[in-house]
Amino acid sequence: MTEADDKHAKHNARMKRVQAARAKMQARRTIERGLLIVHTGNGKGKSSSAFGMAIRSLGWGMKVAIVQYVKGSWETGEKNFFQANPDLVTFEVMGDGFTWDTQDRAQDIAAAKAAWERSKELIMDPEYDFVILDELNIVLRDDTLDIAEVAEFLEQRPMEKHICITGRNAKPELIEMADLVTEFDEVKHPFKAGFNAQKGVEY
Repeated sequence: MTEADDKHAKHNARMKRVQAARAKMQARRTIERGLLIVHTGNGKGKSSSAFGMAIRSLGWGMKVAIVQYVKGSWETGEKNFFQANPDLVTFEVMGDGFTWDTQDRAQDIAAAKAAWERSKELIMDPEYDFVILDELNIVLRDDTLDIAEVAEFLEQRPMEKHICITGRNAKPELIEMADLVTEFDEVKHPFKAGFNAQKGVEY
């Protein structure tokens, strides 16, 4: 047996052990229900990842709804796409913009509450399989929505439905109750090197 043949044989034996171990592990995973997902952290990609899951869900014939809490009138590629294809995704922009632009806390609170009421309707609607609450973490961080109210509702949510919440600074209560939490960490960002936000990459 050559050295290459020996490497192949050892690799195949190792992969058979891995395969058996993974099959045994998979057999113990029997829970089937909707997931509560949180995307948070200072890194880029929280909303983009959620929209990627939306596309994946559409590929399985699932019905998807997205509520945007903060971005408001800001034009984005996903907004252009989803609003041009309403038959694919229910996409509702309900934020009035970033707080430093609105400069009106009463307006921010009213917008957040209206978005939350619509979010609850979509979550309770049996037609939808996956609901994305984009930037909900931001309004919770700013206390324009009550985390206790949100957490109580999510505890009683329809358990067959997937829900993804995005935005930095996720509240500990959400992290504790979520099934899947991903922390997006910034390693390097072109904005700090003087780049403007790039169309198609950042918005």
